[in-house]
Amino acid sequence: MSDSLFDKYGGFSTIGDVVHSFYEKIMDTESLEHYFWDVDMSRLMAHQTDFLAMVLGGPSSYSGRSLKEAHRHLRITEVDFLTVAELLEEALEEAGMEDEDVEMVLGIVASTKGDIVQA
Repeated sequence: MSDSLFDKYGGFSTIGDVVHSFYEKIMDTESLEHYFWDVDMSRLMAHQTDFLAMVLGGPSSYSGRSLKEAHRHLRITEVDFLTVAELLEEALEEAGMEDEDVEMVLGIVASTKGDIVQA
């Protein structure tokens, strides 16, 4: 039996579903959709799936710019950052993730706030 949350929750299939649900929620949130107007969503979701796989202890090919560099031009506010975190929490809970595991993922997200919030 594996110790990783990646395996516990069904690997890439479940993570892909979580990421898809997460971005649907974001695009349905009027205050957030403008951040994604010129974004290749398929590419972004693949990138986010790799990132979440890495966070959950699974295999990942995640690479790219630093979070600070990737988000600098977006001028993301703290309010929007917190809204995104809430939407991720909803997507994780809807996928059946246990509370303590959701909190672990949200803790990692919270640790990135200084690199993402620019405004």
